[in-house]
Amino acid sequence: MRSLQFAVLSMLVTAGTALAHAPAKPLPAAQAAIARAVLEVREQIRTLVAAKDAKGLVQVYTDDFSHTHGSGKIDSRDNRIVALLSGDPAIELAPVDELLVRVPGPGIVIVSGRSPVKSLADGRTHDFRWTQVFVKSNDRWQMAVSQATTLPPPEP
Repeated sequence: MRSLQFAVLSMLVTAGTALAHAPAKPLPAAQAAIARAVLEVREQIRTLVAAKDAKGLVQVYTDDFSHTHGSGKIDSRDNRIVALLSGDPAIELAPVDELLVRVPGPGIVIVSGRSPVKSLADGRTHDFRWTQVFVKSNDRWQMAVSQATTLPPPEP
């Protein structure tokens, strides 16, 4: 199922459209290839978490990575990896309802989306808008920063 989602998301990015915010024009071929490479890193994170591969996860996050939770709490790379491996809910592992990939330059990609995430605190699912920034370092893409914002529940 996740492979199918990944393939569909990749096609949407390649075609230059996203579910929520369609860019004004399709991504040029070079940018689409970069976007696909970054989406593969997002899928790699899922695979590494499923395999409980901490060493592999260290490679996909920059040394100075930080994640800002919807609550305002900030995780370092190592804290984030511990949280992922312990089964904490995370935007890296959540289904993606909306996705937008921007390639502002050859060494940077900004991925944003909306995902439902189940809370451990109350057992309810909350929607989050999130942003992740990837940078190319030593010929590989790594996540440098991510941030999630909790969305208010839909009005009745």
